[in-house]
Amino acid sequence: MTFASLPAGIGATPLAALPAISLDLETTGLDVTTARVIEIGAVRLSASTQGAAPNLSTLVDPGVPIPAVSTAVHGISDADVAGAPPFTQAIRGFGQWAGPAVVVGFAIGFDLAILKSEHERHGLAWAAPRSLDVRHLLEFLSPALGSLSLDAAAARFLIAVSDRHRALADAQLAAAIFKAVLPMLREKGIRTLAQAERAIDQRTGQNAQTEGAAGWVTAATPADTAGSIADFARIDSFAFRHRVGELMQSPPLAISGDTPLRAALKRMAETKVSSLFVEGTQNGTVGIITERDVLRALARDDAAVLDAPVRTVAAPRLVTIARDEFVYRALAIMSSRGFRHLGVTDEEGRLVGALSARDLLRGRTDDAVALGLSIEKASSPDELGRIWLNLPKVARALDLEEVDVRDTTAVISRELRAMTRRACELAEQALTAEGFGPPPSRYAMMVLGSGGRGESLLAMDQDNAIVYEEPPGGKDVDAWFERLGKRVADYLDAAGVVYCKGGVMASNAAWRMNVERWKATTRSWIARNKPENILSSDIFFDAVTVHGEPDLFEEVWSDAVAHAGQSRSFQSLLALSATDSDTPFGWTGRVKLVDGRIDLKRFGLMPIFSSARVLALRHAIRQRSTRNRLTAAAQIEGISTTLVTDLLESHRFFLQAILRQQLRDISTGHKLSNSVALGELSAFERQELNWALHQVPRVADLLGTPPKSF
Repeated sequence: MTFASLPAGIGATPLAALPAISLDLETTGLDVTTARVIEIGAVRLSASTQGAAPNLSTLVDPGVPIPAVSTAVHGISDADVAGAPPFTQAIRGFGQWAGPAVVVGFAIGFDLAILKSEHERHGLAWAAPRSLDVRHLLEFLSPALGSLSLDAAAARFLIAVSDRHRALADAQLAAAIFKAVLPMLREKGIRTLAQAERAIDQRTGQNAQTEGAAGWVTAATPADTAGSIADFARIDSFAFRHRVGELMQSPPLAISGDTPLRAALKRMAETKVSSLFVEGTQNGTVGIITERDVLRALARDDAAVLDAPVRTVAAPRLVTIARDEFVYRALAIMSSRGFRHLGVTDEEGRLVGALSARDLLRGRTDDAVALGLSIEKASSPDELGRIWLNLPKVARALDLEEVDVRDTTAVISRELRAMTRRACELAEQALTAEGFGPPPSRYAMMVLGSGGRGESLLAMDQDNAIVYEEPPGGKDVDAWFERLGKRVADYLDAAGVVYCKGGVMASNAAWRMNVERWKATTRSWIARNKPENILSSDIFFDAVTVHGEPDLFEEVWSDAVAHAGQSRSFQSLLALSATDSDTPFGWTGRVKLVDGRIDLKRFGLMPIFSSARVLALRHAIRQRSTRNRLTAAAQIEGISTTLVTDLLESHRFFLQAILRQQLRDISTGHKLSNSVALGELSAFERQELNWALHQVPRVADLLGTPPKSF
């Protein structure tokens, strides 16, 4: 087999992060049934394969004379290939170099047809690889231009051409054109391999017929869902369903740094723990002493060390993790940094527990570690985009294990926030390197909307904002933060988190302000009671800090919540907006569809999460997620527990239906959205959908507003 198998779910990979090679062949002729390979050239499109050579170029002895007419094109003669490896040897070396990769090329169907014939001629097994034809992508982008030649395509993108009709040079040229079309494809909503394949498959015209008649090979697009249970069942969902606080040992056990090591060891034995926190190790910080630290000290200094103070052996600074973080995040920290113990902190940063590798053994999976590490290690937007290699895979696995979809969306949201934080870090580094300097004042980056609520699905877009501290002297620092916001937006878009169509991004001045301007803005939203302020205030109240100084946004958010909690008119306007939704049912009582689908965010999720937000403002509920807000509201006198339970179940169903549809659409290359195809639901799911949609109007009862009449 020339081409290695690609992993299941590869169709979800962003094109910019695709494990791919650009391939070109030089041959003895143009008839795919008789032509022989005389040169193979290939170049990697991604630097993700560690230690692999970026290019491959080899001449091939065809075993037959090279026609003069062919030599006139590429300049390769019989003398040039004398002593070169035969096809069987050359293709084996190519396969080892290429590894599992999508094959990209210009008019690649011709090259694949030649390879197919050569395999059959030499009795080698053949299976067409997954591939993308750059010429076909150009035809999709600009149908009016028709079929372009490689030279014409290069000219269109102002790409220099040299050494044409040699395999490596042509492969490099095709790779350059492919990279040039990626921004154009993103503008058309084509971001993943499966979406590009779908766009090519839908291409029609004379060129496609001509290629088929010439015997060119059609790209292979195997379904990503094939063998899905076997591929994904191995994941242990424990690490994605549980929080650190559920596993930590509490209260934390601590000793003074002046305690003799002998006494510390005795206490570990008596309390049956493998570590103790150490107070006052260095500059007032908390450190940690472990069994391994003691053993290393004994091996180095013998038993005399047992009388030394603990602080001389302890690690001087404790690494911590928040107790509401997922277990897979703790696994990632331990795996990447070689730790076996972490401190656990509460929402105020206070030390409340300890977590050891022993506590995590039952939750350890390679998939959990991979997801936790992928973002933190990313050094470019392309590498950030590779999170998609794990997110749909994890989401599909958790769905197969029937994990509550709200836990799955919390994981997705956690990674969206981590991507935004890492994009901030990369943008800071880039601005400093380009001479703009480090951040000119303290600031915080926030994620708003569903990402802040912990309810993101796979059809992500950007909702972010910046608050910064005005430096002494009134120096204008907004220009620096504008650059940061634009850079972050570009990085996230390249990674697969698309620009917000409504402009809710820190690159927009309306979502990038200093502390006092933010306070003035949110107060104006609340005081003016205008409908146009509703959307802005809605997503603002769901925001969380993901990078920088949390206290800056906490000051703004708490001020806004306090004013909103005192304004009955503002709350009434929010309540009316939450209940002012159209009915999804037609006059016959059937669900109204657009192209066979129903938008479950518009008709299902939005009224529920908007109502939960109103209740949070009314009753000073500080939680962000819809589930936690409604659960807290159910404890308030006068609110029906049964009604809350029904709305929570409806909310869960809508999230699950959308996520499952998105997983199907990823595999088939459909553009991701919040709409669900009714025909793809089972009979039972359609019954659940009908019940859930009929619960949505009851949000009016929850909020005490008049129901909308239709």
